[in-house]
Amino acid sequence: MAKKRVLKQTINLICEELFAECLACTLYGNAKDSNNNEALAYSILKLQSDYISRISHPEPGMPAKAYYKKLKEDFIAQAGDIIDQINNH
Repeated sequence: MAKKRVLKQTINLICEELFAECLACTLYGNAKDSNNNEALAYSILKLQSDYISRISHPEPGMPAKAYYKKLKEDFIAQAGDIIDQINNH
């Protein structure tokens, strides 16, 4: 299991990159739907805060290794969904 600090830094870095891509897509993309852009940016920020808080407070009764493995898998899946939304934007 990676250190919690390293895991938090990685999540922050990925979310920063997603937010930058969202912003670039908003500024330079063809679509001008501001509500969709705001919703996408909000979902990135929500993803970041949700997973950062989940790192600090693991579920009781669940083995740490299994918990953090599931956390990583869930984060990758949700980040993938956001990447698909950015690409389709």
